Formats: sequence, structure tokens, C-alpha cells
Amino acid sequence: MDIIVLSRSISTYLNQDLSYLSEDGTEDNNIYFSGDIVQQSNCLAPEIVNAERERFSDKKHKHLESLDRLTSKLYSNCRRLERSNSNGKDYLPILKGELKKFRKLQRSWMMTL
Repeated sequence: MDIIVLSRSISTYLNQDLSYLSEDGTEDNNIYFSGDIVQQSNCLAPEIVNAERERFSDKKHKHLESLDRLTSKLYSNCRRLERSNSNGKDYLPILKGELKKFRKLQRSWMMTL
């Protein structure tokens, strides 16, 4: 998936900019959001597979809801990272564009289940 590759690349790039400590010794809180986008994007594929494998509709819907929450959180974290003090934030619109495409595909795929 392009989302996984993009999120890892963006996170690596952002981490270089956000890993510094400020003068008072605190770190930039946005560094955690960069790790979150990697974790959330890695969880997308297993949730898709789990939803496809489930036979019972109520369990299938739990996986679909989880997938919907993951994509929403991923999009939300992208918006947060766009406000960060990093040059890597210029690449976040690409990831957000892929997420929008994924959401469209996700909606049509959910109708077939």
C-alpha cells in the first residue's frame, strides 16, 4: 500500500526535524504524531484482511468500524503534523490525498461486504 510507504517516509523525514530538544530540555510533541501515522497505517491491512475473513456480519462490522477509526485518526494526525515546525510537512498533502482515495475505495468496498 502506498499509504504505508508514504507514512514511513514522511515519519523518517519529520523525525529528523522534530527530534531536537528545545532550550528548556523538552521535546517537540509532534514527534509522537509522526510515529502514530506509521503505526496506524500498518494496522490498515490486517483490519481489511480480518473483515474479509469474518463470516458473521456483526464481527465484520467491528473490523469495518475499526478500519474507519484508523483512517480518521490517520487523517487527523496528518492535519496535526501539518502545523509542525518541519520541512517534511510539505509531503503530508500527498499522504492526505492517498487517504482520500482510500476512503472512497473503502466506502465502495464496504458496500460489497
